[in-house]
Amino acid sequence: MCGIVGILGRGEVATRLFEGLKRLEYRGYDSAGIATIHDGAIERRRAAGKLANLGERLAAEPLAGATGIAHTRWATHGGPTEDNAHPHIVGDVSIVHNGIIENFKPLREELIADGRTFLSETDTEVVAHLVARELERGADPRAAVATVLPRLHGAFALAALFRNEPDLLIAARLGAPLTVGYGEGENYLGSDAHALAPLTQRIAYLEEGDWAAITRETIEIFDRDNRPVERPIVLSGAQSEVVSKGNHAHFMLKEIYEQPIVVAQTLRSYLQRMEDRVTLPIPDFDLGAVRRVTIVACGTSFYAGMVAKYWFEQFARVPVDLDVASEFRYRQPVMEEGGLALFISQSGETADTLAALRHARAERQKIAVVVNVPTSSMAREADLLLPTHAGPEIGVASTKAFVCQLGVLAALAANLARAKGRLSAAEEKEIVRHLAEAPASLNAALAYDETIAEMAHTVAGARDVLYMGRGTDYPLALEGALKLKEISYIHAEGYAAGEMKHGPIALIDDLVPVIVIAPSGPLFDKTVSNMQEVRARGGRVILISDYDGIQTAGEGCIATITMPKVHPLIAPLVYAVPVQLLAYHAAVLKGTDVDQPRNLAKSVTVE
Repeated sequence: MCGIVGILGRGEVATRLFEGLKRLEYRGYDSAGIATIHDGAIERRRAAGKLANLGERLAAEPLAGATGIAHTRWATHGGPTEDNAHPHIVGDVSIVHNGIIENFKPLREELIADGRTFLSETDTEVVAHLVARELERGADPRAAVATVLPRLHGAFALAALFRNEPDLLIAARLGAPLTVGYGEGENYLGSDAHALAPLTQRIAYLEEGDWAAITRETIEIFDRDNRPVERPIVLSGAQSEVVSKGNHAHFMLKEIYEQPIVVAQTLRSYLQRMEDRVTLPIPDFDLGAVRRVTIVACGTSFYAGMVAKYWFEQFARVPVDLDVASEFRYRQPVMEEGGLALFISQSGETADTLAALRHARAERQKIAVVVNVPTSSMAREADLLLPTHAGPEIGVASTKAFVCQLGVLAALAANLARAKGRLSAAEEKEIVRHLAEAPASLNAALAYDETIAEMAHTVAGARDVLYMGRGTDYPLALEGALKLKEISYIHAEGYAAGEMKHGPIALIDDLVPVIVIAPSGPLFDKTVSNMQEVRARGGRVILISDYDGIQTAGEGCIATITMPKVHPLIAPLVYAVPVQLLAYHAAVLKGTDVDQPRNLAKSVTVE
């Protein structure tokens, strides 16, 4: 997910723009750049690779100027090169852009036929040429942008500065988030409130199709029909300090270790300990009328939704459909009017999930969202907002957000079960008790970090790794495989344990580690039976279970990881820890970039 920062300042802005980009590093990027206006000219510095490369460039060639825009790019059209890095400059305009201009090719062909020359492979340069052409035809910047915006198809957030108007930035959004910030004799824009936190707490969120003309004293906002509109100014509440790794080697490890406290923070909003009840942030939301639930998410959030499907159907006896967001609309789902559509996203801005949400809204579904950013687009469009309170997650591979999602979804499942008359007061009391035990159990799981680090070499040297689990441990197997792929670049797959004999068992040999997630409980014996089928074929098994499970089935495994004995309800939260730590330590042994793995972005705002 690209990042945008813009400042109309009272003094030089390059340093503050660079600091803003540092706050957006967590989104993922592969190049960066800054442009300012100084002495009647647009000046620019760009660099491919890490933001530190841009920092070195700025140190060697400082940028002056009190008006500027900055950008971190995640490559879509064109590779991660300096020529393709933003900002782009064409004539008297410089532009940065998040998202994709889907019709860039015919626009580019039109511009080339008009005699214009392109210096990059990006779709963004098309926008810069379109605006520059309007300026050359005599339009002022506002009119030029207003003319160009209707021609752009896709999802985008744009920011532009103009050589001849150093007191003006223009911003626009369609399908990608953008925020404006209000200061004293200064004004700002950014991809999110986090980017603007050191500059101001007073912000407004541009809505779908909005564009804004920003000066040092005013911010004028227009809708897609160019009508002036007011957007509420709110206090962001975002932290002004840059999040630190503390004494941890990587943000990912820090965030794994934060899980006990953030789960406690999250559950505090959903558990009434004095009354032994599970509650919702909107207590009068009518869950009793829900006849069907549709869960939609991407990546790690999808696996959280997969666990929730088990819970909703087991506890509340409500049928659940589960969809990957990128496929949801294209299968033309049949949705009963009045159903509950539940969307799960760390950022609340994931393009596929947001598009699916709007499709479900058009199908007259009630909308619930589980998000970590309560000011995000999804949060603002929800009927029922279920925040996770995980705090900023910087590592690209989601850890603490996932576990907090599970906590929220367990609370929602209990609420749904109670609303449907499937949960007695005594059963609800037990659920509250077990959920309240989750933070301590997560802390106990972290105590095995050193043990996991010592055996991580059994995975780090492999080319292929398989994960197995049954019931709610099956989504954990999928999540474990995803984590390993994301940060260590080892090919890994997760399977339902009973499905191994239906094909995947052909992959088993003495070079393929097989990680079995099997807490003792009702599905333990079945899972161990599948594990023995693997071992009988020379498979190298790593068993993750509790003490009882290890004592029963650990003999003959190449390694075991012992977890605290927990109730099945909170087992998915607790067993997330060892699969996260195993992936982390394998990646460290391989020397990969744990926090910013190649080709990945924290939040994907393009389809």
